Parts: sequence; structure tokens; C-alpha cells
Amino acid sequence: MKVTIVGVGLIGGSMAIDIKAVYPNAVVSGIDLDKNNLQKAMELHVIDQKGDFQSLFEEDIVIIAIPVDASVNILPKVLDQVGDSTIVIDTGSTKADICNVLRDHPKRRNFLAAHPIAGTEFSGAQAALANLFRNKTNIICEVEKTAFTLQERALELFQKLGMRIRYMDPASHDKHIAFVSHLSHISSFMLGKTVIDEEKNERDIFDMAGSGFESTVRLAKSSPAMWTPIFKQNKDNVIHSLDKYIENLVQFKRLMEQDDFESLYHEMNDTNHIKTILNGMK
Repeated sequence: MKVTIVGVGLIGGSMAIDIKAVYPNAVVSGIDLDKNNLQKAMELHVIDQKGDFQSLFEEDIVIIAIPVDASVNILPKVLDQVGDSTIVIDTGSTKADICNVLRDHPKRRNFLAAHPIAGTEFSGAQAALANLFRNKTNIICEVEKTAFTLQERALELFQKLGMRIRYMDPASHDKHIAFVSHLSHISSFMLGKTVIDEEKNERDIFDMAGSGFESTVRLAKSSPAMWTPIFKQNKDNVIHSLDKYIENLVQFKRLMEQDDFESLYHEMNDTNHIKTILNGMK
């Protein structure tokens, strides 16, 4: 099997590691704008060799794992280059714009829109992890537009990587992911900003930050270069999720101002139901 990964960072690199583990005969090539990162990926044996766009017609699988704004621009060019038996899979966190751009492409049948819900706050080839996708959900959009034989190849890969599959239309994906993923990143970024703005002594932050703060602000270490395009592409849904979040923050503040701590208790107690929801996913 011949595979090319475009964007050898956390997601692309982790895909490469797992593909080589489950397909021992696979040859995994990497394409990356950052030459130092590509060299690092080779040194770490994340990929086998450097790739190029002119050779994509020879590949069985091409995986696009770059920021979503770059994906919108590069995917049509990738599809122009691939052979009839190549499946091109993107891994972006927004789906509507990408699916819309490729809607009328002559090789739309070669494309599968996917979003593996996995990752960490780290980036680059050195952040790649084995088994990152095991037991994680992979959302697939517009599967009916992908050639059936190519669907089968992609689904076999996802199954071997241990992912659960869920099918969703692009608009629904972007709406729901704004609440359960994009909003949490914004909350983390803004919590970190609030603390930095108010706590001028960095030593105080270091000394007094407990595990609760550390876990909540973890996502603020994520790459702005990756997340700014996501917020831009999913702007309307993200703003809607922020409106709802701000409503709850204002209500929390209002209850405190009114010394209504009994209602505050019930608000938090009702929210404890999230434990049941998340435990049910394990």
C-alpha cells in the first residue's frame, strides 16, 4: 500500500504511525511546507520518505491533515493529481466549506470528508502518537458521494485504527462540533487570557495553579494557526455557541449577585449530569 500524508503534524503523523503498524508493507510518504518538520518526521520514523504532489496518482490513500483554510485551497489541486483508484481523506474540524468547494469537482468520487475526534494540545511531527485514534469517533460526511470501492478502503483503514464511525451531513457536523469542541477551545483560550491579564506575577500563577486550572486551560496551548481558520470557517455556529455560553455565565453571575446560592447549587447539580453522559461513552 502506498500512502501520502499532507501535513505531518499531530493528526497526520499519528495516522502515519498507526498505518505503518497495521499495514506492515505500507510505504508512507510525507508532504509538509515546513521542511524542518518534514525532516524531523523522517528522523523519528513517523514517515518513510518525502513525497511530492506529482506522484499522487500512484498512491492508494492520500490523507490531508493541514489547517482547514489550507485544505479548502489544496484539496481541489490534490484531486486533480490523483489516480482513479486513489482515495483522498481530509481530517479537518469543519466540513461545510470543504464539501461545498469540492461539490462539482470531476473527481469528487475520490474524496471522503472525515473528522476524527482526537488530538492533544501539541503540534508538529514530534507530537505524533501511536493509537491516538483508538476508540475515538470519526465523523464521515456525504459518504454517498464517494465511490463505494474507495469507501470500503477508507472504512477498512478506520476499522484497523480502532475508530468508531458516525455519519452526519456537513451542516449538522459544523453545528454540533461548535458546541462540543470549538467552544471548549475558546473557553480555554479566554480563561488563560483572563488569568494572564489579572495575575501579573507569573510565579503566582505557577505556584497557585491547581490541577483544575491546568486541565481547564490545557487547550489554550493549542496552535492559533490551526484554530483561527476553524473559527473563521465555522463563524456563525461558533457565535451561536458563544451566545448560549455567555447567557449561562451571565446567569451564574446574576445568581451570585443576588446571593441566591441555593439556585446556584441546583444549576451546578443539574450540570453534574454531564458525568453520566461522558461515562456512557467509555
